[in-house]
Amino acid sequence: MTDLRQLMENEVFMAFASYTTIVLSKMMLMSTITAFYRMTRKVFANPEDCASVDKGENAKKYLRTDDRVERVRRAHLNDIENIVPFLGIGLLYSLSEPDLSTALLHFRLFVAARIYHTIAYLTPLPQPNRALAFFVGFGVTFSMAYRLLKSKLYL
Repeated sequence: MTDLRQLMENEVFMAFASYTTIVLSKMMLMSTITAFYRMTRKVFANPEDCASVDKGENAKKYLRTDDRVERVRRAHLNDIENIVPFLGIGLLYSLSEPDLSTALLHFRLFVAARIYHTIAYLTPLPQPNRALAFFVGFGVTFSMAYRLLKSKLYL
């Protein structure tokens, strides 16, 4: 059984922990960006939130959608859909004793793809920028899953 000390000496696991911290921090930042756009554009999803800018019937006009807010929100949802599988599969992969250089390639490609995806979504850059970033990240996670299943798990 691996204890915490051994885990902290595992270079692949520590690399995974580092890159996971980066993508989770980016994902958390997306919540802040969504809130920023909601406040600066006075666009709210819930009636009780509108009370911070106006009262009564006038407050209802702030209960609406906005393209910029929705764009950030969709980018955040896409992060959730892609980062959560990366966390689970990447953790198992990092504990399966992969080659450090191969693991680093996986982790770095995933993080770069997610950051680029966000830039492509929020700027917005023309397609296929966002799609390519999505498929690179998806492919990395799939590659780790395939390598894990092929080498370490019993089927």
